[in-house]
Amino acid sequence: MNYKNITIAGSGVLGSQIAFQTAYKGFTVSVYDINQQAIDTAKERLHQLKLNYMRDLKASEQEVNRALERISFFVELSEAVNQADLLIEVIPEQVAIKMNFYTKLSKVASEKTVFATNSSTLLPSMFAEVTGRPEKFLALHFANQIWLNNTAEIMRHSKTDQGIFEEVVEFTKAIGMISLPIYKEQPGYILNSLLVPLLNAALTLNVKEIADYQTIDKAWMVGTGADYGPFAILDIVGIRTVHNIVLSRGEAGDEKSAYLAQWLKTQYLEKGKEGKETGEGFYKYPNPAFLESNFLTM
Repeated sequence: MNYKNITIAGSGVLGSQIAFQTAYKGFTVSVYDINQQAIDTAKERLHQLKLNYMRDLKASEQEVNRALERISFFVELSEAVNQADLLIEVIPEQVAIKMNFYTKLSKVASEKTVFATNSSTLLPSMFAEVTGRPEKFLALHFANQIWLNNTAEIMRHSKTDQGIFEEVVEFTKAIGMISLPIYKEQPGYILNSLLVPLLNAALTLNVKEIADYQTIDKAWMVGTGADYGPFAILDIVGIRTVHNIVLSRGEAGDEKSAYLAQWLKTQYLEKGKEGKETGEGFYKYPNPAFLESNFLTM
């Protein structure tokens, strides 16, 4: 595995985390996004990540500052991928947006560059041909709060070169991940195949007014011993991310998902409630109710 220069396309919550973790482990990282405003927001996220690494991983200030020094920022795609050995795409979970991105990327990336999509639910075979290099394309999925939930799901499609697949598995180990190879395409990989039905069920119970979100979270936490209920997880993942996932399913004909997407949009996104990062989603931060000592007995 000779990867040295890594490009992260998309500087949102998870894109910023992947960029920082990769730089923290010694790789040179280029971050691309569509405008300077997005880049400026990413720089704020990266500053917060420095603090998180120092708090949670006991990293030194010198270590996190060195990580940040390894990251460069670009609004021109051709410049961002100029030296890339591997590009990890972390853009919105919508087919049209990804198709347009890979069409542009295929025209400016070096022949050596391997492409990986972090798509949560969409299959790599959907985009393989438009990349112009199906044998050098696969899925690479990370969980939110990557420095703590350090899993990397590597999923090939039928035309992925086995050597490329093995290289990306090795890369994930090099950036401190627990590598989870997946040999056949599966919507949602392993983690989201388990998690998304839980989140959908929780949302449906809430939307139908069967129970409020805190009661649903308590049921899950007490019944399973989990530290977080589904609505706490939704806040951590980001409500916009979840909205994009259910919206894609709705556009594919799933009426239930279409309804959930519209509900999330009107009740939360249009009110600026996007989850933990914005200070409010289902819960208010930095002191959400589910962290209170008496939450489960209230």
